[in-house]
Amino acid sequence: MYKRILVPLEHSAYDVAIVEHVRMLANACGASLVLMHVADGWAARNVKQLNLRESEEMRLDREYLELTCASLEADGLQVECLLAGGEPSKEITDAAAREHCDLIAMSTHGHRFIKDMLYGSVANEVRHQSRIPVLLVRGERGDRKSGPQVAVS
Repeated sequence: MYKRILVPLEHSAYDVAIVEHVRMLANACGASLVLMHVADGWAARNVKQLNLRESEEMRLDREYLELTCASLEADGLQVECLLAGGEPSKEITDAAAREHCDLIAMSTHGHRFIKDMLYGSVANEVRHQSRIPVLLVRGERGDRKSGPQVAVS
């Protein structure tokens, strides 16, 4: 079914739902995972162009990715980590192509209409830009009691 799954993480409580879902999916499919975070602070967006050092935000994001990778690897999964900087939806779709992924699996906040207009929706942009399937799992804001709601686009 799936061989390589890109999993964009936002370094928040919303990640729990997608990490648990892809843990089961990757085990079932025998797929490898590519965990990715797109840092979007000023330093992260300009680190390459201005030859900047990694910011504190980026260091914390890298640690978060590495800890999440280690947790999944402890379950016997093959996992890689990517830390990018820039516009999230573009970085995610570019990474999916570059890393030869056949699925993008990400969490969503479940905003509706007004909040999407105010805050935007990276998941929605990725869904429209991607040439490969996108699996959306609605995350909960730190509450793991209710199960994930899954939508495939």
